[in-house]
Amino acid sequence: MILYSFRRCPWAMRARLALRYAGCTVTIEEVSLRHKPAQLLALSPKGTVPVLDTGTQVLDESLDIMRWALARHDPQDWRLRADPEAAARAEALIARNDTDFKAQVNRYKYAERHPEHPRPYYRQQAEGWLTELEALLENRPFLLADHPSLADAALLPLLRQFAGVEPQWFAEAAYPRLRSWLQGWLESELFRAIMAR
Repeated sequence: MILYSFRRCPWAMRARLALRYAGCTVTIEEVSLRHKPAQLLALSPKGTVPVLDTGTQVLDESLDIMRWALARHDPQDWRLRADPEAAARAEALIARNDTDFKAQVNRYKYAERHPEHPRPYYRQQAEGWLTELEALLENRPFLLADHPSLADAALLPLLRQFAGVEPQWFAEAAYPRLRSWLQGWLESELFRAIMAR
């Protein structure tokens, strides 16, 4: 199996997380986004990463790759099968992360491309989401359970990206539980493995 990836892409990052967690043996093909290989474009004409070629099917959406991996092996119940209500909440969180928060991160990170407002304005637009996640972590170490879930792994890369825009601000902001959650992921063996060069 081959995963076409780009190390710093948040979508590729979460696909690698799920594949590694599930113990799927894949060859990682690092893609130059300026010089996309013909093999990638033949598999997925849209030319974005990640793309997983399983040998029998092609998956070119990060969530599809995550779900495919978890269907094969899910030792910590990232799919939250034991709690259907929490599983539904996970899907809702991921959907908002991938639409609303993604747009907010893009404007915040690339504020110079959106000169109609200064960077702090775009940061403030995202703080409602941070506050909501902070509240979810009030009584447990992960967003929806006492163990990681698909939501944790899916939200991690964009939150990492957000925190990296103004690291000093994030280090001092009123989100200690979210900061601890993020740091726990970043220091985990799983995350370090998928970010190795």
